[in-house]
Amino acid sequence: MPIWEWVLEAYGRPGVPEACLRLQDEFGQNTNLLLWAVWAEAKDPALLAEAAELTRAWEAAAVNPLRQARRALKAPLPPVEDAAREALREDVKAAELRAERVLLETLSELSGESAGGAHALEALKAASAAWNPAAPDQELAALAAALG
Repeated sequence: MPIWEWVLEAYGRPGVPEACLRLQDEFGQNTNLLLWAVWAEAKDPALLAEAAELTRAWEAAAVNPLRQARRALKAPLPPVEDAAREALREDVKAAELRAERVLLETLSELSGESAGGAHALEALKAASAAWNPAAPDQELAALAAALG
């Protein structure tokens, strides 16, 4: 299954969004990198280091600026009309999701066709370590369990 379809399906599972946001907001992890690692069954340290480097660069160039703009547009900004602000916020949100999709598809190309053979928790631990600092094992285990 293509990575974007897999991520959308996985993110729709109970507990996955909450586990991802907790790992992101409380432990500084990158959800896209973690989900890609599970999808790719990644465990090779060199591949994970390359993926983490690529992810950091893309996050800085595209995802983070869009996320900051989306969050800044959440509150009213008089005299801008609320409807206009919300419409722009939705456009920025769509661009942010597109940036995440580009990242995931690029990571997919990086890992190629062959799966790395890592089980979900093993892949999550390896990706989290590559991101550095690693998240607590119990938090990664919660995401692995939610992913099934």
